[in-house]
This record gives sequence, structure tokens and C-alpha cells, in this order.
Amino acid sequence: MSETGSHENVSEKNLPTEQQNGHGAVSVADDPFADPGMPPHEPRIQDIDERAAKRSERVVAMLFTTSMLATLGFIASFVMIPVDKYIYVWPAGNIGALNFALGMTLGVALFCIGAGAVHWARTLMSDHELIDERHPVSAEPETRAKVMDDFAQGAKESGLGRRSLIRKTMFGALTLVPLSGVVLLRDLGPLPEDKLEHTLWAKGKLLVNENTHEPLRPEDITVGSLTFAMPEGLEEDDEDFQKEIAKAALMLVRLEPDDIKDKRELDWSHEGIVAYSKICTHVGCPVSLYEQQTHHVLCPCHQSTFDMADGARVIFGPAGHALPQLKISVNNEGFLEAQGDFEEPVGPAYWERRA
Repeated sequence: MSETGSHENVSEKNLPTEQQNGHGAVSVADDPFADPGMPPHEPRIQDIDERAAKRSERVVAMLFTTSMLATLGFIASFVMIPVDKYIYVWPAGNIGALNFALGMTLGVALFCIGAGAVHWARTLMSDHELIDERHPVSAEPETRAKVMDDFAQGAKESGLGRRSLIRKTMFGALTLVPLSGVVLLRDLGPLPEDKLEHTLWAKGKLLVNENTHEPLRPEDITVGSLTFAMPEGLEEDDEDFQKEIAKAALMLVRLEPDDIKDKRELDWSHEGIVAYSKICTHVGCPVSLYEQQTHHVLCPCHQSTFDMADGARVIFGPAGHALPQLKISVNNEGFLEAQGDFEEPVGPAYWERRA
């Protein structure tokens, strides 16, 4: 193919025009890269027809209102739909109803805010395009004043002050959407309420041997021995066994009544049998070492030492509190039973939270 033939399909109107100057030389008359400038402004129908502007206003308000309703639906779904409920959604198949409801409602809420803002800007806000030349980073006072004037002008042209329906629904949507995040904080875990202050021990609960799972009688505990117990009805197969035993674990020591120095400890005991929480008040390790001659119990983790003959007070180590005591007695059948819960919350976590 010849060089001439390769240009046959090129439109002549796309080629720069040529003209001869006075010396016979050919020059390009028009700059092919010249800035074409801004196209002439064409008014929108909302600019010339107030009824069309009102329709656009209602559309924007409807989108913001839909966002508010979707946010309320998000909160209602979180509260009302069970976590283990599943539904069939084509083509995804069986999915969690709660996740599906939360995703759909939150997505609609955010989409409607964005769509409402875009529709507002495209149909009701000023659409005049302005050219602003580049300027140094540090603005002059006149420039800053111009910016503030432009901002005020833009706020005026947006109609935010004049179109109260849009303003109210937009503020409502923007106010409700963050509630979705606040509601999700509830899913961090169950509220503790007063669970740290109570255990399974209650008046009339039998003391059950932790190893044999048999109710304890006073004669089962000899002087100088250390016995571990748990509340009646707590089984190792229970789903919450570890959580409950971590608070209710009990140790029993039988002392000679004359060796007990603390009067209340003596009143809360039965024939020299004293019952104390097994959970160390330092970091929650199980107290399990007993010195028969000194009546001291030791925590194997950090050697906190408690005097069982003197209200289980701390005599050595980092523990900050005495072990809580459980008041016990004997029922009509001769079994040891609790007379209530511990005198105070057990373990270290409660005290750290109160500090």
C-alpha cells in the first residue's frame, strides 16, 4: 500500500488548516491542542420549574426517610432475630437470617443516604461550573475571605436553609445511622450485671465432695485434712461447669475450735469445720497447699499465704484480700449445707474492676 493510500480514510476536518504567510512558507493556523473552553450552561428543569424542584425535594426526602427506616430495621433485626435461625435465599442458599437482615438493612440505610445526597446535588444544588486558577499553598487574606464567601454562597445555593424537608430528613438519617454501630457493641458479650457478686451457693445447698460427688457429712472431714467441695446440682457435663466452678470452688478444713482466733469465723463454722473460697484473690489460681501445723494454706502460683485460723487473712505474698468465707451448718439428715452465698465476691477480677 502506498503512503498516499494509507491516509485516504483520514477526515479532512480533523487535520489542521494550513495557510501561506507572506514569504511563501506554510504554517498551521489553528492550535490542535487549544482549550475548547466551557460549554454554554443549559438550565435544568428544576431551575425553571418549581414543581419539578419540589418533586426532586420529595425524592431526596424519601431516600433519607428510607434510610431512617432501614436503620430502625437494623436495630429491630439485631434484637428480635435469633442467632441460630437460617433462611433460604436464592442463589446463595441457606444463610443466617440475622446476618442477612443486618447486611440488607445497613446497606439500604447507607445507600439511601448516598443516593439522596447525589440526587440533591444533581437536581437542586447550583450546577454552574467555575474555573479557579492554581494559587500558592499559603492563601492570602483576600483568598480566605473569598473562600468563606464562596462557602456561604454554596450553602445558600444548596437550599439547605430554605428546603426544610430535606434538612430535617437528612439530619434524621445521619443521626440514626451511627446507632447501628452502637447496637453492634452489645454483641461483644453478655452484660455482667451482678454476676461477679454471686455464685451458685445459696441457703440449703449441700456441700458435695469434688472427687466423689457425694454429699459431705461432718465426720467425713478429719482434723488437719483439706477437702474440696462444690455446690449440689453442679455437674461436670454442664455447659457452664468451668465458669461456675471457677467461682464456687470451696475448700474445707477442720480445726480445733479453740484454735480459731476470729469470732465470726467460729460462728460461721460447724464443729471447727471452716469453708473458704478456693480461688486465690491475687490472680485466681486454685489454693491447694495446706500446712497442718500452722493452719496456713498456700497458693502454688505466687505463694500467697492465708491463715485459716484467723479469717483466712493474707500473711504473705501478693494477694490483696482475705479468702471469702462460706457460712455452713448441718441439715436434718446430717449433711453439711450452705447458709447462703460467700460473704463477698470471690477471686481477683471483681476487685480489679472496682479499683
